Amino acid sequence: MLAAAAAIPQAALAEDLAAAQGAGESAAVADEQPSEEDIQSAKEIVVQGSIGFRNRSDSAEPILIYDEEYFQRFEPLTAGDALKRVPGVTFLSDVIESDGARLRGLDPGYTQILINGERVPGGQADRSFFLDRIPAELIEQVEIVRSSSARRTGDAVAGSLNFKLRDGFSLDGGYVRAGGLLFDDGEVKGTGGFYYGGALAGGRVLIGANIQGRYNPKEKTSLRFSDSPENNPDFFTEDFENREDQSDIRDGTDYAFNASWGIESETTRFEILGNYVRTERVEDERSFEYNDLTTIAGPVDGDDETEEVGLLTDNINVNDITTESWSVIGKLDHEWGFGETKLRVGYASFDDVQDEFEHEIDFDRGTPRFTGELFLQDTRDVEFFVNLEQEFDLGENIEFAIGGFLQNKDRDFFLGEVRSRFNLTAAARDYDQFSQSPLEFVPATFNPLEATADNSIAEDRRDLYALIEGEFDNLTFEAGVRWESTDVTVIDGLAGPGAPAITNDYDEFLPSASLKYEIGEGRITLSGARTLRRPQFDFLTPGLLREELGDNDFRGNPLLAPETAWGGDLGYEHKIGKTGVIGVNLFYRSVQNLIELTTELDANGVPVPGSADEPVLDENGVPIPGEGSRTFIFTPRNTGDGEVYGIEFDASFSLAFLGLPDTGVFGNLALLDSTITDEFGERRFNDQSRFVYNFGAIQNLPDYGVAFGATYRKQGEAFGRV
Repeated sequence: MLAAAAAIPQAALAEDLAAAQGAGESAAVADEQPSEEDIQSAKEIVVQGSIGFRNRSDSAEPILIYDEEYFQRFEPLTAGDALKRVPGVTFLSDVIESDGARLRGLDPGYTQILINGERVPGGQADRSFFLDRIPAELIEQVEIVRSSSARRTGDAVAGSLNFKLRDGFSLDGGYVRAGGLLFDDGEVKGTGGFYYGGALAGGRVLIGANIQGRYNPKEKTSLRFSDSPENNPDFFTEDFENREDQSDIRDGTDYAFNASWGIESETTRFEILGNYVRTERVEDERSFEYNDLTTIAGPVDGDDETEEVGLLTDNINVNDITTESWSVIGKLDHEWGFGETKLRVGYASFDDVQDEFEHEIDFDRGTPRFTGELFLQDTRDVEFFVNLEQEFDLGENIEFAIGGFLQNKDRDFFLGEVRSRFNLTAAARDYDQFSQSPLEFVPATFNPLEATADNSIAEDRRDLYALIEGEFDNLTFEAGVRWESTDVTVIDGLAGPGAPAITNDYDEFLPSASLKYEIGEGRITLSGARTLRRPQFDFLTPGLLREELGDNDFRGNPLLAPETAWGGDLGYEHKIGKTGVIGVNLFYRSVQNLIELTTELDANGVPVPGSADEPVLDENGVPIPGEGSRTFIFTPRNTGDGEVYGIEFDASFSLAFLGLPDTGVFGNLALLDSTITDEFGERRFNDQSRFVYNFGAIQNLPDYGVAFGATYRKQGEAFGRV
């Protein structure tokens, strides 16, 4: 991927966060309060002419810091786009989208997302937070937190990503911005917003509103095989199943509003923040499946003996999505003679409604068949939390902190669907997929929707933690422990009146420690922590979801245990000149109780067939292996243990030593690997890329007030299997 952009020093930066500005600073990240001199007026927030690179953190935890100057020159649209230029972050989102960040190549659920040092409630089923809802221009600073701390919840097996934003204490004045994007198919999407920060009622206020159009048109090709390269080196030629050519358009608009008001004195700081986000999005897909690697032709004749090359299926799938979320958080910090008290109280709501239809014509059978399906999915998630912490000064540069965390989370999920399936006439073999559509065969009416999932999940957490931190000469350290207690209650609305609730509870102790030692112009960082990953909410829901995973069914498992991991990081970084730095880091995670999808077996150990199973039977009524269309029921379970390990490099510096002070270069490389050991042997973590790297250069032209640069990024292959 190659990107280039020019930066002109009139571009004002926006100041809003849509889905998550309700969060305050934590001592785990930089906890500096702005002075009057630090408050920027709107006219001062411009693209700077200096070379901007990664900064060095003074905290004990291993943290990489990237300021806005590092990103803004390349005009990323979202926070996800911005993360493509930092070490160790991969994406497996749909093409050209960057929603779920995969730190160190692991699933988004392994990465904790923070805003101003505080955890952000994620409305997604895997508890992740969609980063493509945050416009990149709103980011003041990004921090990659490679280890964990007792101060934060332990949901950070891979690490944490902290997005630091300005607040009412750091902006004075207001401005309006507007822009647009023109796509090569003629589509135009606009973006705009207004922002104001200033004094109000003895404190400071910040208000902002933002609208952002999104449009991602894609043409994709997928090749499917019945086996994998680890089993058959010649799988590409011997195990080819079909090719899918797909057009995919994601068209939507995000609306956001946020406000905050805060007041501070010499000993007390109070702030209340609120935000609202609405996303309207339509996902429009059209897919053609062929039985050849390259041929484009009309429908096959349905006769297995002729082995005719052509169209197997024509599918159209449209999903209309409306998502609303809002949150309110209050923050109070007060300094006493013996230390400081910090209180956080918040409430967040997430509501996602998806109205979807999928219609398909299947020509790969004796008689062409039409299948039409309607779906209605509604997810509602509310969360209340309180965090209280007390710090004690134990002497010069030594502090002890204790705290507690309470969270009550309730999640309701409903899925209704209806199917209409019937055979078409032989004339359908003359179908032209480029001038016709499956919509021509949709019946005038469907039966009423049938509820296939209707459940509620209540997750109550009670955490306690303690830690000590301080400095001795060249050594900075932090050590602590966190106890997390979780009670989960699952109610299946389809189980009938009086059906008992399913309960599950677990407790985990999560110790952590980090240290940093200065050696001249360099520093060594060492950290270790125990972390966890809670089960995805959709994995906990009981009941059978028909054809949820392709043509295969899915059944949840409400008794899943969380994954836990012991891990460590060892790094060294060295300062180069005034602004440059070069670093290397080794990481290792040992993960227990891995949660993965498996095939459901009957009492005899035979795979249970799925609802769409169509085997070819022999004369004894036994399915013939490799014949027909076989489907199964997938279910999640704790399968085994795994290890994740790798090495990360990064460097950024100016070329002043070559007489080029206005030229800078940067680059980073992450080599990623893993091993899972279960009853089937050893393999890598599903969908973990083998590497990711990017490098680039920045050139300032101070006499003209212009800067430009270029970056190149490549992400390695990723494989997944059930």
